[in-house]
Parts: sequence; structure tokens; C-alpha cells
Amino acid sequence: MRICSFLPSATEILYALGLGESVVGISYECDYPPEVRGKPVVVHSRLPPATSSAELDLLVSRSLGRGESLYRVDVEALARLQPDLIVTQDLCHVCAATPDDLSAALNRLPRHPQVLSLSPRTLGEVLGDIGRVGEAADRVAVATRLRQELESRAAQLERAVARARTRPRVLCLEWLDPPFVAGHWVPEMVERAGGQDALGQAGEPSRRVSWEEIAATQPDVVLIMPCGYGLAETLAEFRALKFPPAWEELPAVKSGRVFAVDASSYFSRPGPRLAKGLELLAGLLHPALVPHSVPPGAVSPT
Repeated sequence: MRICSFLPSATEILYALGLGESVVGISYECDYPPEVRGKPVVVHSRLPPATSSAELDLLVSRSLGRGESLYRVDVEALARLQPDLIVTQDLCHVCAATPDDLSAALNRLPRHPQVLSLSPRTLGEVLGDIGRVGEAADRVAVATRLRQELESRAAQLERAVARARTRPRVLCLEWLDPPFVAGHWVPEMVERAGGQDALGQAGEPSRRVSWEEIAATQPDVVLIMPCGYGLAETLAEFRALKFPPAWEELPAVKSGRVFAVDASSYFSRPGPRLAKGLELLAGLLHPALVPHSVPPGAVSPT
């Protein structure tokens, strides 16, 4: 089977199911596992380079306001690759190409491949999508084993944090300028890791908030996790931002419990590595209860 992946999380799922050799085309953002680099790119960004999160937010807002797609599908490359299966998404028109971006390309292909669209909003739906990919790619047994392994890791973690005496309030900032709080599966991750999400709503999209709302939450822990950013980019954005005076009065800031994380690897992408993100989060909230190994470049105090 020949498969094209339009989003990084799908690429990770495909490789986790042992389908790396079947992946013939990827998105420009697909970078994990490392061996995926060098595969033909069939989805490109239309956005010009941005120098800051504020500039990127402005470019995205203007493009979406004009009804323009943020992505370009390389029809010629897609026709050459002749995929049997294309995995795309319809969850977020900012994060990755959608079926709308694909429709015009499909009309120009000599034959239409199967199209699988993923739109997970919860951890359970992420696991469900692993099963859907396995079914579409004839890897049902492998997908079932992977789901069971990830569920087992999460259950073991929940048993560990159930012994915690407190559940800290956690503020998850998915964007800094302007500030957004994380949604979808992230508030559920906070809950299952033994915390209380201060502003995010499980299963709902991320949303813009004010600095006044942030100050009112008085979080015990703050996670700096811009969507799609690695740790180095996150730290650079955090250190370049001028925070309002109320920021310094937050309990998390006073106690030194503000952490930058590699959101792209462990929180933003709805794939297998969310299990490691859950473990990282539980270790930050309850280090005495959840000893775990931290991958290099995964998390850093700010």
C-alpha cells in the first residue's frame, strides 16, 4: 500500500504501526520519526516566514479572514506518487491541511485514493484514530496492541497520582502573543496527570484569553506550550515577550513552577507520543509519585 500523510500526527501513527516503508508522501511539517525526513513533500505552507508568534498570529488571521487556505497541495507530486490512501484531518484549519485543501487535487488525479480524515478532540478519540488508521492500512492487530499499550501507560499513571494529597491548578498557554489556553485533549491530560486545568475546557478548541483572566486563575503551575513549537522556539518566544506586571504575582511564577515544553512532540500532535507527554506532565505536577525519564529537549524551567 502507498500512503500519503497530510499531518505529522498521522505520520507518527503510521510509523508506530510499522508502515514507514508504505509512506510515500508527507507534509512539510512531518519530522518524526527522523527517518521520515527525505520523503517527498506533498503539502506546503502558503504563509511567509514570521519572526514572532504575534506576527504569525496576524498572518494566519488575515489569511483565514480572506477565506484563504494556509496550505498548498502539490498536485503533480501527488499524481506521481499515486497513493492508495491519504490521511488528512478536519480538526483545525490552522494546524494542517484539510479535506477542503485536498478536494481540488483529487479531481486531477487519474484515480481517487481512499481518504481518511482524522478529527480527535479527546484522548479516547486519539486512540480511536489509531484504530481507524490500522483498519484503513490493514494493520488492525498492530493498532490494537498499540492502543492497549498506551491505555496501560495512562492507567498506571492515574493510579500513581491518585495518591496525591493535592491537585495543583495548571495554566496551559498554547500561544503567548496573543495568549491562548490549550483545549481538546490537553485539559484531559492535566486531569489524568493529577492536576486541575485553570482555563482550558476538555474536548473544546483552544481559545484566546486576556491577561486579566490569566491573573485571576492564580495557577500553581504554568506550562508554556505554543502549538507546533519545539523547546528552543518556546524558550525564545517566552524570553522575548514582555509580560504584564500581574504575571510576576502568579503563584507559579513566585514558586518557580513555570515550565517550557516541547509541545510539538508531546502535547500538540494527537499521536502516540501524547503518552509520554502525559508522563512528563505528571512528573512535573507530582515528582515524588511519578519518577520518569525525561527525553533531552522535552522540558525546561523558564
